[in-house]
Amino acid sequence: MIDREQIHKVASLARLELTPEEEETFTTQLGSILQYIEQLNELDVTDIVPTTRAIDVSNVTRPDILQPYPEREAILSGAPEQEGDFFKVPKILNPE
Repeated sequence: MIDREQIHKVASLARLELTPEEEETFTTQLGSILQYIEQLNELDVTDIVPTTRAIDVSNVTRPDILQPYPEREAILSGAPEQEGDFFKVPKILNPE
């Protein structure tokens, strides 16, 4: 099992300053987590197919289809700034 010395070492490596009360709390909590993992390790999962999710999830979004927008001025009028037929945005790259 895990002890306070190991908690202190991990906290030190993570550059965390824990109070003695926090060390005690984390020792108990991490001990419980590790104990549960040991229980899970006892299960026979040889015939279980690996998954990334517990339930099936499907994408419900529509396909992204490129199409021209007929009202170019309507789009440009919503921009904070524009320059000619383009949106004007702040420069984000270093000019060098």
